[in-house]
Amino acid sequence: MLSPSFPQRAPWGTADRLRAWQREALEEYFRIPERRDFLVAATPGAGKTTFALTLAVELLRTNEIDRVIVVAPTEHLKTQWADAAARVHIRLDPRFRNSDWAPSRQYHGVVVTYAQVAAKSSVHKHLTEDARTLVILDEVHHGGDALSWGDAIRDAYGPAKRRLLLSGTPFRSDTAPIPFVEYLPDESGARISSTDYAYGYGRALQDGVVRPVLFHMYAGKMRWRTSAGDELEAHLGQDNTKDVTSQAWRTALDPEGEWMPAVLSAADRRLTEIRHHVPDAGGLVLATDQTVARAYAKILHSLTGQRPTVVLSDDATASERIEKFSASGDRWMVAVRMVSEGVDVPRLAVGVYATSSSTPLFFAQAIGRFVRARRRGEAASVFLPNVPVLMKLANELERQRDHALDRQSKDDDGLEDSLLESANREDEASDALTQEFSYQAISSLAHFDRVVFDGKEFGQLAEPGTPEEEEFIGIPGLLEPEHVHELLMQRQSRQSRLREAREAVTPAPTTTLPEPLHRTLREQRQLLNSLVGVYARQTGDPHGAVHAELRRLCGGPAVAQATVTQLQSRIDLLRRRVRS
Repeated sequence: MLSPSFPQRAPWGTADRLRAWQREALEEYFRIPERRDFLVAATPGAGKTTFALTLAVELLRTNEIDRVIVVAPTEHLKTQWADAAARVHIRLDPRFRNSDWAPSRQYHGVVVTYAQVAAKSSVHKHLTEDARTLVILDEVHHGGDALSWGDAIRDAYGPAKRRLLLSGTPFRSDTAPIPFVEYLPDESGARISSTDYAYGYGRALQDGVVRPVLFHMYAGKMRWRTSAGDELEAHLGQDNTKDVTSQAWRTALDPEGEWMPAVLSAADRRLTEIRHHVPDAGGLVLATDQTVARAYAKILHSLTGQRPTVVLSDDATASERIEKFSASGDRWMVAVRMVSEGVDVPRLAVGVYATSSSTPLFFAQAIGRFVRARRRGEAASVFLPNVPVLMKLANELERQRDHALDRQSKDDDGLEDSLLESANREDEASDALTQEFSYQAISSLAHFDRVVFDGKEFGQLAEPGTPEEEEFIGIPGLLEPEHVHELLMQRQSRQSRLREAREAVTPAPTTTLPEPLHRTLREQRQLLNSLVGVYARQTGDPHGAVHAELRRLCGGPAVAQATVTQLQSRIDLLRRRVRS
């Protein structure tokens, strides 16, 4: 009986013996001998390539197939697949072109891209019909990137004898159907993708196959100017409208401000800590476009004295740069999306999510670059701006997702006082904010906000710029998942004691002028909502239930109608509970 993580992670396709999940998936595949389509959803870093090539070897050995075709998302991955296949004695041609019509006789098959198939599906249909073929569709959700792509994939590989569908994220952000995936109705009648074998991040983490990931959330104050000359200000992590959150997020990512240099500096300090335990650990910054990528690279150069590797999607040498970085001991790489999926750089241990992309698909693919473990105990850290959509995705890292063809509108706000208040606000963009070309960032400041791990939050009571922030940056780079949780709890407890000690010796500021009532109410509501969030995650109770209990114990109306005194009594009660 093999242990779940046995053997330690091997390079692409080189494992002589299989991990437990790979053996289970093979047994499930051969349980139905004439199975034609088989969808494997396995978390990034689990070993999908090793599984697929092992299956291909077995089907070739038993004379079930004569040819292997691999369809990959990018040109870079074509070479990786061919190299991995060669290690198990399968010869695949990664340089096959649509003008060739047939592979050279010395090859078992070819590696192509989805775009290549879409350009001339008849060539690939001929390849499939010309021999008994196993088609391996890597990251199969890309087959639905465009209607023409899906049609081309179905046309080219419809005649295949066997089709193996692989994905680390077997869902899409739209309702485009994924080729050859079976969709079945759920309880509500909505059509949901059916997975034949699933191996999620949660199980892989328990098995020691992937790394635990800590999310370091950073907030801060942002200022920008509209076309009318008005200066707007907002804080990341506060309860803002969608348009204000979007503009504040954009301001934070501006390399000319102070937010990005501060976050990059913190991430580099974290990388230094990890390199004490993992000497070749590297970091990756995911940027929105080429201009800011180069600017971030300059900031990192000034911080570290080393020029980071810059990978741009239109650079012909991008694949070579990635491979060179993977084999080196350099500290940082800056990329524009290209390293968000499929690229295997196992030494990546620190990430900075400096892109405006917020779809669950892109987020899952990006975080997948950091979960690949080489040995037990390695931990990874990803630095994120504290915006609601990213906070939600970080908290749901272990959630299993399926692809839904039928989307239903659903109000997931519940009945919480604070969320009902937000829902009643006008949430439309002002005329000034919608004028894209009038926007101008003015300033941005960053501070540590919290750490998210395993769906729980730590460090919310930290004072920005104090040694408490370093407590969370300086977590050792070699820790088992259960030890990460224990250490975070210890540091949060110590942080609470330090805060209490500071408040005991620091007198409250005095002033002869009272704060305007609207400012006091707003700040009290924000503080109460933050504490309710902390307490709800500690107890597992819904936010609405916590608000209801506070109203029962302290009296008073809903949050939107409560006075400053009533809000303060709820805050005091929650502070005692959170600290205890």
